[in-house]
Amino acid sequence: MVVDSNYLVKIDPRIPPSAASFLSCGFSTGYGAAWKDAKVEKGSSVAVLGLGAVGLGVLEGARRQGASRIIGIDKNERRVEVGKAFGMTDFINPSESSNKSISELVNEMTGGLGVDYSFECTGVPSLINEALQATKVGKGMSMVLGVANVPTVDIGLVALLSGKTLKGCFFGGIKVQSDIPLIVDKCINKEIQFDELWTHEVKLEDMNKAFELLKQPDCVKVLIKI
Repeated sequence: MVVDSNYLVKIDPRIPPSAASFLSCGFSTGYGAAWKDAKVEKGSSVAVLGLGAVGLGVLEGARRQGASRIIGIDKNERRVEVGKAFGMTDFINPSESSNKSISELVNEMTGGLGVDYSFECTGVPSLINEALQATKVGKGMSMVLGVANVPTVDIGLVALLSGKTLKGCFFGGIKVQSDIPLIVDKCINKEIQFDELWTHEVKLEDMNKAFELLKQPDCVKVLIKI
């Protein structure tokens, strides 16, 4: 296998390979987005759309940055407990309010103000605009982390003209050789609870089962043991 040296880093051998495997993308992307790219400010409010591995990473990053209110948004009620483990303070299940949009629910929960930061982690095109609409007028920032399967999306022009910011990032803005070792240290010191991410395990020869497990409501990450 040939790999670009810029994306290789030697990590502390004290971290189990199972935990280290979760640092290559999902969780690190979300964690870095709140920490390195958005630079969530202490005392701020955050909304996270989608509580998969990326969204849970955002929750943890926002908590580490000192956000005072962190709203998790997901249709899966089983994400409530795991979300709380990573710092979520409030939960919205949009399927329970079919007559209101996600941005309306967030604005309602925040007294009509919206949040300082929102993170779209699902890849659903229509939710990019919802994430933007859920932020504060004049200062809100919305970050796109989910990969949509369309080349363009519709964005509310008024939201942009009102001073809100929409941006995306790659790998959460994390620099592999300098930032990954810092996250590894937090894992070793039990500052990040990776056990909450690792919900299922299969052997390599049973890899096809992993695709079925991903459909289960309690599944976050499947570890494939080689």
